[in-house]
Amino acid sequence: MPGQQHEVTFRFLAQPTDVNFGGKVHGGMAMKWIDQAGYACAVAWSGAYCVTASVSGIQFVAPILIGDLVTVQARLIHTGTSSMHMAVDVLASDLRKNERRLATSCVMVFVALDAPDGKPTPVPRWEPRDDSERQLQAHARRLQELSREMEQLVDLRAGENQQNTG
Repeated sequence: MPGQQHEVTFRFLAQPTDVNFGGKVHGGMAMKWIDQAGYACAVAWSGAYCVTASVSGIQFVAPILIGDLVTVQARLIHTGTSSMHMAVDVLASDLRKNERRLATSCVMVFVALDAPDGKPTPVPRWEPRDDSERQLQAHARRLQELSREMEQLVDLRAGENQQNTG
């Protein structure tokens, strides 16, 4: 039911197929897990097909090793008309030592669509319930403003590149 579930958690073991030549889970795999959890959370909230619009501030804080219990937590922190901002954290746990650490963190934006190749569709409004959620929402709004500024820079650079090739 749309507008009800605003958090999703995935848990699984890091496997040998997930690692790079250095023996640690490679960043692309962590990004795949982040996208999957964010997508699941966006669909659960909106009740619609969703696409990734952006990933901001991704931080690779600590390595994930083979055999670590990986927890990917996605939670809604802001909604627009058709967009949903998700805070996504990847935690790694060494089960032998009962130690848990933040491995990766970012904010993602998803847009709900009325069909897989369709147009943006409205999502239920989300309201923060406590100070922590209000702070996360304020962070999402700051990232949204930075993203708008980046779009303007990209448009400017695209125009310059067209002039230089024409």
